[in-house]
Amino acid sequence: MSRRRQIYEGRAKVLFEGPEPGTLVQHFKDDVGGSDGGRRGTIVGKGVLNNRISEFLMLKLAEIGIPTHLVRRINMREQLVREVEMIPLLVVMRNVAAGELSQRFGIAEGTVLPRSIIEYYYKKAELGDPLVAEEHITAFGWAGARELDEIVQIALRVNDFLSGLFLGVNIRLVDFRLEFGRLYGEDGAQIVIADEISPDNCRLWDLRTNEKMDQDRFREDLGRVEEGYQEVARRLGILPDGGPGDFKAPKTMQ
Repeated sequence: MSRRRQIYEGRAKVLFEGPEPGTLVQHFKDDVGGSDGGRRGTIVGKGVLNNRISEFLMLKLAEIGIPTHLVRRINMREQLVREVEMIPLLVVMRNVAAGELSQRFGIAEGTVLPRSIIEYYYKKAELGDPLVAEEHITAFGWAGARELDEIVQIALRVNDFLSGLFLGVNIRLVDFRLEFGRLYGEDGAQIVIADEISPDNCRLWDLRTNEKMDQDRFREDLGRVEEGYQEVARRLGILPDGGPGDFKAPKTMQ
């Protein structure tokens, strides 16, 4: 595919104008680093692995009727996605205490929560993506009350499904972050999952040893960062023996 006009560049991805109206090309980078001024760097092959892992998980979600922006994977680093109006929220589902939640409440990392907790963060990098309440979301018009209800229901379904999927390959889904957008059609706007689902925005621990297999390996300087991402892909059955090379793209989703 020839290079097209760049629309947006974020921490881990670049969006380009798509080949057809209403589409974008999402390119996965190897760059890593948060919005909090923390360390930045590169994880070799991360973009290739995240492209494939996110495709795999979003296709699985589509199979159970959860709408996403994914159309198909184009090549080893790019996906064709539907253009959506992004809702400026990071929706975080937490099952086990870790990271910011442990620090905020003084809960030992690894403590299983009494029930899954949903938190909302305003996606504004220059403000550090602050924690917000439902009242902020509806008062400032980031999402309506009905949209927020739909987002919560989708997030809960995703959590149930992905927790079981990862459990089946001996991985604990500690927490994860979702982003949502409005996909406009003849019948109005539909709420869909956008962005990605990968070790960049999921905390994934080995079920038996609690070894971390996600971006925390980089954040906490644990070493063997590439191997963590590769192990997730290997357990999901989508990493060839030769490592993160190119993959045969799936058929276009309708």
